[in-house]
Amino acid sequence: MKFAASRFMHASGGIRYHLRAIRYRQTLWTPFRAALASWLDCWRPACRRLVVIGPSGGHTLPAGLFARFDDVTALEPDPVARVILRRRQADCKLRFESFDCLSNAAGMGELAGRFGDRALLFCNVLGQVGCPDPDGWSECLATRLSGCHWASWHDVISTNRQPMRTDPVEMAATQSLESILGRFWPGGELPLIDHGTLALGRDGPHAYATWALTPTANHLIEWCSHAARP
Repeated sequence: MKFAASRFMHASGGIRYHLRAIRYRQTLWTPFRAALASWLDCWRPACRRLVVIGPSGGHTLPAGLFARFDDVTALEPDPVARVILRRRQADCKLRFESFDCLSNAAGMGELAGRFGDRALLFCNVLGQVGCPDPDGWSECLATRLSGCHWASWHDVISTNRQPMRTDPVEMAATQSLESILGRFWPGGELPLIDHGTLALGRDGPHAYATWALTPTANHLIEWCSHAARP
């Protein structure tokens, strides 16, 4: 299975990611984990059931998140991640599926058709895999998940340069990438990798924070959430 193979060995997931979590979760990752916990605490979708897409081992997820829901389905192919995630979120009813919604253009529509009555949470997976829809992730989610409650945190850019600002920023309206980067890396040129996920879901409030994945790898993370529309 393509998704399973890529997640098991991907540089941002799988074994390498689990080892990074062991090393940095309680130190370097602490500021970002706090920002993510705050975002998730404010996210209260009108659903009692949750689907998490690509959660890996839940290394950045706050304890007790899954317990807010009657049951949780995790779309996570990595067998090691499944064991870790179950231990981290032991106080909930959790089951796993290998349904792949990320490797073909129809995937998001199939996700909505199969789990449209549940809240959907994308766990830093969009942007880690390329979008198979030629319109890109933002348009894909805005159209194919319009009838769903969904939220996502995801890489916008990655760089080896340390940010000058680390506290989260919330923006009520969509801004340019240059404007957002200027909040965290003011002045000069910035060598970066663009993950193609800016302003997912199109218009609406978005929040941003930096994540020092390693001492030499810094990521700008975007958070967004959308309520179902008729």
